[in-house]
Amino acid sequence: MSSFKHARTALFGLTFVLIMFMSNGLFAAFGQSTNFEGPFVGVAMKGGYVDQKENREDTPLPPATYFDESFRLLSEAGLNHVRFLFYWEAYEKNPQGFMNELEQVANAADKYGIKVIYDNHQWHTSSWLEKRGTGFPTALFANNSQLYPMNSGGKEGEPVAKLWWSNFWDGTIKDGQGNDAWTLLADFYKKVVAAVDSHESTLGYEILSEPHVEAADQWEKIGSFNSFMTDELRSVTQKIIVYSMNVPVDLNGPIQLTAENLAEMAPANKENVWFKISVYGIPDRDQYQQERFDLFLQTRELTGIPLYIGEWNNVVRTQVNGVFQLDPQKSGLNQQIADTMLEAFKNENITASAFWKWDYQDADTASFNLISPQNATLTQNQNATLTPTEYYTFLKNSVANVYGDLSTSTSGSSSETTSDTTSDTTSDTTSDTTSDTTSDTTSDATSEETSEATSETNSTEEN
Repeated sequence: MSSFKHARTALFGLTFVLIMFMSNGLFAAFGQSTNFEGPFVGVAMKGGYVDQKENREDTPLPPATYFDESFRLLSEAGLNHVRFLFYWEAYEKNPQGFMNELEQVANAADKYGIKVIYDNHQWHTSSWLEKRGTGFPTALFANNSQLYPMNSGGKEGEPVAKLWWSNFWDGTIKDGQGNDAWTLLADFYKKVVAAVDSHESTLGYEILSEPHVEAADQWEKIGSFNSFMTDELRSVTQKIIVYSMNVPVDLNGPIQLTAENLAEMAPANKENVWFKISVYGIPDRDQYQQERFDLFLQTRELTGIPLYIGEWNNVVRTQVNGVFQLDPQKSGLNQQIADTMLEAFKNENITASAFWKWDYQDADTASFNLISPQNATLTQNQNATLTPTEYYTFLKNSVANVYGDLSTSTSGSSSETTSDTTSDTTSDTTSDTTSDTTSDTTSDATSEETSEATSETNSTEEN
């Protein structure tokens, strides 16, 4: 009898331990849950402290109520998503201001039920290489200024930018202390994750917006970079990880832009991953737009990774002295165009989309901003208010016309909400690893709209 009691006690103890172990696992899984409502339709949003450049004077900060007002207006428009841009060099310039602003964003998004993708943005590489550029910190250039002179040009195709990106993909870029850039970026991004990952509003993280591809042998190297970053981030989060399309988007150029090469950029671990692209024209508006959009759809078929349109708008370019330039007068947006684009996204089972853009500062092209900066004093003014533009109304109407009430969308994990859209497109080589993934990334927020020229560079005006 005594031995039975001891056995029963031991069994009870073992059962209790197993229950606790399973419960802790469940609680841990719940803490990292990616159960969100979808689809996700929203905007690409610019901030203040997160947008500062190391090698430029500080730009004006937004009104003190900017984030609360912005998320309130987005919620009232029936939107449920924000792609929030930040720059690594902005953190290096002011770490405290940077992190405080991320916290403001996460709190406001929680309050209004908006799901956020945090986007590690770059445009023209860095303010070290170009006055308008932004992204990578000075420490990755200044220690080797003979190779990478200041103000020598950061746009794709520029000789110094080509050299720097080539070395970046080879893993040879280091700071003055000999630390490699990939590890430095991962360490920085883990600080971002630590700040916002526990918030209910946090949907995921974009590794690096619009990396430069300067040669046809770089596609697989970018895949190695994305694999490294995904593995590093997976050590601290189970939320969505986004990797981005490249620039330039040159369909007939020497970098060999094909669906097969775009698929090489995918990380090895494809679980809960999106592929971000940008769309700056109705997908079937002309041959170029159609071929470009089809190319991304083909990439989804090869990888099984869902598409995320991180930036969209209507852009028209005209040729000036042999160069195609964005034409603000022709790059208009009306209700019909907005409806047509969202309908195309819905018909192609696009996982998420973000309108370009939401910014307290002015834009050269009218449709590139959903709020009027003239009514938002560019100081820390508690009484400043944001006034939506007509484009805000267009987007609000289009969401209602095309998607209805997004708040009533079926709830499920990000991978589950899109698994039916990708199950038939996964290739034989990836079906065992990508059936539960979702993707879609997009291009840079400040001015990277795609060109209608065959030599499309996907670069728009950065403010």
